[in-house]
Amino acid sequence: MTAPTKPPLCELAPLDDDDSAVAAKTTPDFFIVGHQKCGTTALYLMLSAHPQIFMPDVKEPWFFARELRPGSKHSGSRSRPDTLEVYLSLFADAAPGQVVGEASPQYIRSQTAPAQIAELRPDARIVVILREPASFLRSLHMQLVATHIESETDFGRAIELESARRQGKHIPRRSISPPSLLYSDHVRYVEQLRRLHDAFPAEQVKVLIYDDYRRDNEAVVREVLGFLGVDATLSVRTVETKPLKTVRSVRLHQFRRAIRRARLNPSAGGRLARAVDAVAPEKLRSDAISAAFRRTAYRQQQPADDELMLQLRRRFKSEVVAVSDYLGRDLVTLWGYDRIS
Repeated sequence: MTAPTKPPLCELAPLDDDDSAVAAKTTPDFFIVGHQKCGTTALYLMLSAHPQIFMPDVKEPWFFARELRPGSKHSGSRSRPDTLEVYLSLFADAAPGQVVGEASPQYIRSQTAPAQIAELRPDARIVVILREPASFLRSLHMQLVATHIESETDFGRAIELESARRQGKHIPRRSISPPSLLYSDHVRYVEQLRRLHDAFPAEQVKVLIYDDYRRDNEAVVREVLGFLGVDATLSVRTVETKPLKTVRSVRLHQFRRAIRRARLNPSAGGRLARAVDAVAPEKLRSDAISAAFRRTAYRQQQPADDELMLQLRRRFKSEVVAVSDYLGRDLVTLWGYDRIS
């Protein structure tokens, strides 16, 4: 199949830059906009392997969702570009005729991302994945702890802190994305979809359901390939991402990051991390002590707290009913909300 035709360069409205040379660079044809913990990484990897598709090695550049990453130390870098020129440089290696895309799951929560993407590429295709809210938030919480955005390891307590965090309280000191800690904002599905549909025609927005994706990964990926206008008959190598371990000790988890940063940049890890890294023999670090450290700092995922999950499902049932009506699909039954009073 032929790749979707891009609009003439004169039709590409610039965001922040006036330079015509910047506007003439390759711009993405499609965007995987979210949600996190819904299979976006696996989808990114599988699409990247398709010969007719180019996706940069930088996943989640967040370019159109900069309001969600205040204070990020990566701002202005290739991984977190702040200018259109740096952002578009991510796609410079795309071959002629390849369909170009990127994956930033944060875009779906951004108030500005849909309109800005449409300003740059009004013909862009958008891929969304929705997941049952309570399971999604539980998985997201573990991810935010693992990525040093969240410091509260107890999921129920993290949910309870949302009200205080809206007032700027109990924000982890080193969190690069405090807005991510407002858990209920992640599952405002109808509001998020309306923003996308306000910016793009319905035929350019593909809404996937996580349950379908998990049930028949290959079939859904082929559906996405067809949506993107590339050959959907080529072999698809399915990808299973590694499940997260639960952080048991935030301090040890942070210390591990400090040691890693010290190895990459001796000025960034702090004196204690550099000292430990310098005196511990490599064999000791990588074997016995390393294994003991992992057992102390991490644990396998524990079963969900049934009572907490039920409370969350009661809380979010109205949203599930609303998104079912919006999409014309019975997610209430699919996700078991018909059994929740």
